Amino acid sequence: MNTQSKWIDIQVNDGTFGAYLAMPSHKTGPGIVLIQEIFGVNDHIREVADQYAADGYVVLAPDLFWRSEPRVSLKYEGDDMKRAIELMQQTDPSLAVSDIGATVQALRGLIKPADEVAAIGYCMGGRLAYKAAAAGLVNKAVAYYGGGIHTELDLADKVQVPIQFHFGEADSHIPSSAVDAIKARFASHKNAEFHIYPNAEHGFNCSHRGAYSRHASALSHGHTLVFLEGNDA
Repeated sequence: MNTQSKWIDIQVNDGTFGAYLAMPSHKTGPGIVLIQEIFGVNDHIREVADQYAADGYVVLAPDLFWRSEPRVSLKYEGDDMKRAIELMQQTDPSLAVSDIGATVQALRGLIKPADEVAAIGYCMGGRLAYKAAAAGLVNKAVAYYGGGIHTELDLADKVQVPIQFHFGEADSHIPSSAVDAIKARFASHKNAEFHIYPNAEHGFNCSHRGAYSRHASALSHGHTLVFLEGNDA
């Protein structure tokens, strides 16, 4: 994988936070703000950033838990799971969206003016990608198994950009009724896509989790790349 990566600092009103930057070898391309799960910018998120950089994107993954525990990197079981839930509960969603906006601004300084910036998020990050789209921060948004989106459907009318949703059919955290509610709310949205993966659990895209599905992960990655490229695909 011929990519380059490093951490950079982003300044906001109440401090400075880190963001993991992954760049393709040619150091240019459209931008992706990659939004973490509740486990921080951990090994998985950094690997996904590197993967999209290898696909030709400039990727910036902000550390959204920096106010509580900067650069925390957690695994998916035991005490790490407990800590992840605590950090999520301590995080103000409105501040997280503001940090995403600052990340978008920083990313636009690294890409060509005409290039788009997309938000791609997983779990908590999927919900935040949706909120970033509603706030008009990005050109496109992709939400992987975003929990809680069905409780914020009042934001749906504010989503004016193309948006793509990925859900596992066997997700034990997001009931099918929640997915159905989101689909129904976006039925009239011309640029909303839904991909539901049979037998796939929550976290199917993460190879560090027992729920990992190679098949669903490969399909969803392909769908995402086609979506990002749009009419140029």
